[in-house]
Amino acid sequence: MRQPDVKFLFAHPAHFIALGFGSGLAPKAPGTFGTLVAYPLWWLMAPLSVTLAWALVAAGFALGIWASDKTGKDLGVSDHGAMVWDEVIAMLALLLLTPAGLVWAIAAGVFFRLFDIWKPFPIAYFDRTVKGGFGVMFDDVLAAIYALAAVRILEHLVNRGW
Repeated sequence: MRQPDVKFLFAHPAHFIALGFGSGLAPKAPGTFGTLVAYPLWWLMAPLSVTLAWALVAAGFALGIWASDKTGKDLGVSDHGAMVWDEVIAMLALLLLTPAGLVWAIAAGVFFRLFDIWKPFPIAYFDRTVKGGFGVMFDDVLAAIYALAAVRILEHLVNRGW
């Protein structure tokens, strides 16, 4: 297994994407740094139509399959911790579905990281069994779905005066 560095990051466009523009090179908690990359992208996408925003997320997911597959092969491990494009895209999708407001966006990020790290069923199953670029991307989509459910439950509780 190879450890990625700045030279590796810029050696191929797939590496640059899969490593979340370099955020995956963080020495600690690279997945959290990858998740944080989604926030400025979300802000940049705010003026776009809903259709265009979702088209970009879908394109980013497809691009992530390719970039993660190539980078995983080059690193010698299917889902290296430095590969964080899956966090970027899943969090970006989650932010598009999160209630408006900074507090909700932060809550979504906290829940997303919790479920991405914890990997409750079926996330852990897919993380173990589905390999390659699609597997890298898919388990984070599941974590985002869990996070969205948690945000919506919390929103419901808040709206009921909890």
